[in-house]
Amino acid sequence: MFWFTGGTGWATAATWLLGAGIATALLAALAGFTDFLANGEVRAITAAWQHMIGNLTAVFLVLINFLLRLGGGAEAVLPWGLLISTAVVLILLYTGWKGGHLVYQHRVGVNPPSEETH
Repeated sequence: MFWFTGGTGWATAATWLLGAGIATALLAALAGFTDFLANGEVRAITAAWQHMIGNLTAVFLVLINFLLRLGGGAEAVLPWGLLISTAVVLILLYTGWKGGHLVYQHRVGVNPPSEETH
């Protein structure tokens, strides 16, 4: 929206949202690392590695984007802020797909059905 309107409020809001995204990514990483580190079967799945490395890359890029915007204000949004944000969206689409693959194909994080339900 900043690109279209030039309104600095959009740039400020995006900076706050990037900070919130970093905080929530750290919380999500706790659950992800628990599954990944505690289970050798999960570590043996290629998609788990792709999911983890992709998400770590995305968080690293968001952190860079956040720091650029903190130091540069609205001027930091174009072009680098927008390019980094676009790259992060593409990475998250990929890692979300891999995460779905882990759940639906490999049943990672899914409790097996109990005997009572059969």
